[in-house]
Amino acid sequence: MKVYINCMEEDIMEDYSQECFQNIKKESNLKKISIISTMGGLLFGYDTGVINGALPFMSRADQLNLTPALEGLVTSSILFGSAFGAVLGGRLSDKYGRKSIIKLIALIFFIATLGCTFSPNAMIMIVCRFILGLAVGGASVIVPTFLAEMAPTNRRGSVVSQNEMMIVTGQLMAYTLNAALGNIFVNNSHIWRYMIVIASVPAVFLWFGMLVVPETPRWLAANGKAAKALEVLRKIRNEAEAKIEIKEISKSIEAEKHLDKATFKDLRVPWIRHLVLIGIGIAITQQIPGINIIMYYGTTILEQSGFGTQVALIANIANGVVAVAAAFVFIKFLANRFDRRQLLLTGLIGTTLSMLAMSVVTSKLQGSGLLPFAVLGLTVVFLAFFQGCVGPVCWLLLSEIFPLRLRGIGMGISVFFLWMANFFIGLIFPVMLKSVGLSYSFISFAVLGALGIAFIYKYAPETRNVSLEKIEKHFKNYRIKTVK
Repeated sequence: MKVYINCMEEDIMEDYSQECFQNIKKESNLKKISIISTMGGLLFGYDTGVINGALPFMSRADQLNLTPALEGLVTSSILFGSAFGAVLGGRLSDKYGRKSIIKLIALIFFIATLGCTFSPNAMIMIVCRFILGLAVGGASVIVPTFLAEMAPTNRRGSVVSQNEMMIVTGQLMAYTLNAALGNIFVNNSHIWRYMIVIASVPAVFLWFGMLVVPETPRWLAANGKAAKALEVLRKIRNEAEAKIEIKEISKSIEAEKHLDKATFKDLRVPWIRHLVLIGIGIAITQQIPGINIIMYYGTTILEQSGFGTQVALIANIANGVVAVAAAFVFIKFLANRFDRRQLLLTGLIGTTLSMLAMSVVTSKLQGSGLLPFAVLGLTVVFLAFFQGCVGPVCWLLLSEIFPLRLRGIGMGISVFFLWMANFFIGLIFPVMLKSVGLSYSFISFAVLGALGIAFIYKYAPETRNVSLEKIEKHFKNYRIKTVK
């Protein structure tokens, strides 16, 4: 009898060990998928951040000889391309799959990066950065969608937000390498070309990495491949979770089986139009606090405040470090513990007050040796609130609120407006800076931030710990404010 009990205990322990091993393996698969796919976010961050340090060298008379207007065009052309890349990427990913289009995006990243590197004049640089923007915009839509469709419901916040972490990591990479190259090769006017070409390396990793990453189960099921979808789920969920999730997905797809693929005609449906308008509002709200005047023109702002170019390049690294730290805090401690609305409103209040404070100090401390340090300190505070709350939550909400059939087009339209807002801000800021100075520029973004707070308070939904299918069901009630 004793021997029998011992044998049973051994069997139980063996089964338990095997189950633990399988869970570790599934967790490892999900991490691998997340890391590889978010290389798109890393490229997004590097390609938008590298201009920060490259612009002062690129603008020199013996290089591209850029006026303030041309500086705005070179900086913002990538953003204009991103707006169209977002729309095209969303539609193409609905048709051909998330995985296939991410591979295409990696190829565009590589080719366009080389084009920017070898640009002989401003016009070719603008064209190449526009093409690069197509990849950036596509990645900004497809990668969060890819992660949202791969992630378990209770961890969707932290998994999707890994993309934001990679974006800010890419920006930190850009700032660090800019500072290193700009200070080591201070007399080399062509150093901006070396700053840019580095982005070709992650593009290669992304393309080869996507060869071993599966397609998302939701896209597979929606395209008549339910068995393949279940196979993918079994690699990243336990058996019980996989079966429950495939049933939910299949039920959602079956309910919409009689409907055609989403088109712009769907905007005639009141609840869809309402949902898309909310998505557009969330997207614009992410941009109007002024995040990208710091991301793109941080070195210029610090120069205008009183730092020299080389010192500004080094000081700008602090912005990148804080952005990464804040994104890390969000993923580890905030994403799955606090409501989306709560985090978003907190972040927007923090960024708006930071912009207001920057306006005051640039007005009152003009000509003072304290000014550049005060501006640097306040940009750090701004970035902590933005990257710890505003940025990741906005991307998270956009990846969650649209139903499967509308996810590509809905996210595409929303992110189109995000990038267009980004484009106009990037385009006008150098001109604004020259015309009205730092103080009035900062106060303008404080006012816009206040408008963003009002919109989020009134319209933003709450989606934490709710399945994508339930979010869709509740949004069909049209005037819903909180999903429960």
